[in-house]
Amino acid sequence: MDGAGLPEVRSTCPYCGVGCGVKLRADGASGVTVEGDPDHPANRGRLCSKGLALGETVGLGTRLLAPQVGGETASWDTALDLVATRFKETIAEHGPDSVAFYVSGQLLTEDYYVANKLMKGFIGSGNIDTNSRLCMASTVAGHKRAFGTDTVPGTYEDLELADLVVLVGSNLAWCHPVLYQRLVAARAARGTKVVVIDPRRTATCDIADLHLKLKPGTDVALFNGLLAHLAQQGALDPRFLEAHTSGFEETLEAARADDPAATGLDPEDIAAFYRMVAETQRTVTVFSQGVNQSTSGADKVNAILNCHLATGRIGKPGMGPLSVTGQPNAMGGRETGGLANMLAAHLDLENAAHRAAVQTFWSAPRIAEAPGLKAVDMFRAVGEGRIKALWIACTNPAVSMPDADAVRAAIAGCAFTVVSDITGQTDTARLADVLLPATGWGEKDGTVTNSDRTMSRQRPALGAPGEARHDWAIFAEVGRRMGWTEAFDYRSAAEVFREHAALSGIAGRLGRDFDISALQDVSDAEYDALEPQRWPASATRAGGRFFGDGMFFTPDGRARCVPVRQKPPEARRTPRYPYRLNTGRTRDQWHTMTRTGLAPRLSRHLAEPFLELHPEDTADLQLAPADLARVDSPHGTAVLRVLVTDGAARGAPFAPMHWTGETAPTGRIDAVVAPAVDPVSGQPESKASVVAITRFEAAWYGFAVAAERPEVEADYWARVRTAQGWRTEIAGLVAPDDWTAYAQTLFGLEAAPQVLSDPASGTVRLAFADPAGRLVAALFVAPQPVAVAREHVAGLIGQPLDGVLAARPKGDAPDPGPTICSCMGVGANTILAAAEELGPDLARVCEATGAGVTCGSCRPEITTLLSRLALDAAAE
Repeated sequence: MDGAGLPEVRSTCPYCGVGCGVKLRADGASGVTVEGDPDHPANRGRLCSKGLALGETVGLGTRLLAPQVGGETASWDTALDLVATRFKETIAEHGPDSVAFYVSGQLLTEDYYVANKLMKGFIGSGNIDTNSRLCMASTVAGHKRAFGTDTVPGTYEDLELADLVVLVGSNLAWCHPVLYQRLVAARAARGTKVVVIDPRRTATCDIADLHLKLKPGTDVALFNGLLAHLAQQGALDPRFLEAHTSGFEETLEAARADDPAATGLDPEDIAAFYRMVAETQRTVTVFSQGVNQSTSGADKVNAILNCHLATGRIGKPGMGPLSVTGQPNAMGGRETGGLANMLAAHLDLENAAHRAAVQTFWSAPRIAEAPGLKAVDMFRAVGEGRIKALWIACTNPAVSMPDADAVRAAIAGCAFTVVSDITGQTDTARLADVLLPATGWGEKDGTVTNSDRTMSRQRPALGAPGEARHDWAIFAEVGRRMGWTEAFDYRSAAEVFREHAALSGIAGRLGRDFDISALQDVSDAEYDALEPQRWPASATRAGGRFFGDGMFFTPDGRARCVPVRQKPPEARRTPRYPYRLNTGRTRDQWHTMTRTGLAPRLSRHLAEPFLELHPEDTADLQLAPADLARVDSPHGTAVLRVLVTDGAARGAPFAPMHWTGETAPTGRIDAVVAPAVDPVSGQPESKASVVAITRFEAAWYGFAVAAERPEVEADYWARVRTAQGWRTEIAGLVAPDDWTAYAQTLFGLEAAPQVLSDPASGTVRLAFADPAGRLVAALFVAPQPVAVAREHVAGLIGQPLDGVLAARPKGDAPDPGPTICSCMGVGANTILAAAEELGPDLARVCEATGAGVTCGSCRPEITTLLSRLALDAAAE
């Protein structure tokens, strides 16, 4: 069955906070085809490399299809009775604060709502927190301090209406590619100026009119200097300040006390930036993890908000601050109270009237009376034995939390751990006492909210596999088995949504921003057909921007300008730990690769964990490109491949967050990251841990390809899927005595391989064939990083064995080189060959090769390649 007769389903992408619409069609064989939805307001048909590859991620190969208890398959009744009983017994013996939920921005709003209701309203503890704590809690804190509520003022359309867009700590090209495409289009159409503020030169700098490569963590000094400059130049809005704000004089005094020179920037660049902002009314400031993931993240947010409030540039077309979130439903989690310090519907946990309203609405026997433990504190409490029953849903904290080794040990030592997820093959799931199979994207049914408050439906194109259930239904069933039958007697996601919408109406009457009560009576059919719409959605207000009218959600209706000062980093560099580590995302992977790791094309661009180092740092460390480096901190160790680039900041290396014990055990970079947090938001610092870097003294290096997944035992390895099977990078401190025996164990094969050995160079190459003479596995070994045509070799699986050990294309056959464009599978050599023929013209090269014409995220890298080619030609 080819799926041609199956219905098309409109849904939403499950990755970043852009919230792109997608159109799905089941193929009739447990798969799905995916294309962008031209009618969705977030993307208008555009998708990034990850979204385009979604169809490759829905197979059943790694899925958890039935509950497991103690590693053995169990019935739902057995598993849920055990969960309910253990939580009830723990609460009875140790109190409600002895249990905790740790949930995820990948849950749907309906999932979040039921989990939060169960914990805060019926168990009676605030101990529910989310991995969104790691990405946008500082924005929540900054918004609440300034506006009284966690309100995103503007919309994506403001990017297309602005004359100046300032990107702070945001690599939009890689982390929010569709918004980057919208900005690129706006720049081409109307000449929008772009400033990038980032210690690294990222792909986003390709469109920057000005890149401010400031010292890590000095954003407050820069924006305080901007506020002082705006005041000095008479560029403030005194009417707006007087009528709609408070605290400005104290804020300006604090700003004047900071020196922008702390940023380490050229004074002329600072002056140019300040002049651009002062002279440009339509200014949008986009900020993301580079601002949030800091021990002074909330202060950074308020330093940005202060500048917009002081100029009145907020809530109007083409102007205002815009926080872009990292997860598909981080906003939905904020709306339902998924953070430990929040109630549902943007109500305040510390407010007695708000608590009473929610308790009454839920008819709850109790309500949490104080904020629960935020993520870092929660897992510390697990490790100390204060939390004795833990439920983790749809996330992988044993990898993604700072001080990840300690978190992994804490989960392993917890008296009772439940994990509900789509797979049992994660670092966290392997530690669970009970595993519960949950539905995943393509199967789930509910809503999500993106970064500009647009609510969209996720709809199922596929049925739930095996015995998997929706997360809201799992939480509700446990609630019923704990004795709260009526409160959790939900029969559909629509029923949960209606209750969520009704509660928001109470919040609206209490003066909160979040109100979608106009949707509280939608029928099941209307819910199913719900179109994307931006909240609020109430009888008095619909969609649009906030604060253009000068009305805020504070007791007196005025925004608060918040005095902030530049603070030194939490951890100081020392002779022992002289580098400051920055961590983040790559273009084609997402979180811990549970989904993106299933799509072979997404691992072609960057196939292993790496450490970006400035050339001067590598010279000091005597490291070369493709060497392995050991990264040590007071908390843990990682081993990463060296990538040399002058885009990295001197003394501030960068490493990606994605690799796990399943894909590259020594690449778990969060094992190195310190558990330091912002004192206001509780968000961990992921950009400034102090580390030492040394050479990993490998005795040998290997590169392997195989049709079946190899089981690797080595001091370093990184394994990813290919279209034909698997590819693995390997290194060891001691070489095996017998390479044939090692390779046979690696690949699980007994046959004798074809061997090419060169004792003089120390290289060994081994290839295994099936009975028909086709390649099933090969291992290439050398005393230095292995030099082979990796894309070519990986594509030889299933081909005749002849010529495999040469590891190069035959004769005139082209070697595409390292993949640059994941969407179309175009390599660097293909791009350079086209440029040599057509000239270094970006548009012509992209048209000829197909690179950069689909999602566009690779265009900055293509531009770099063409620039180097042009420089080489000029030098000749």
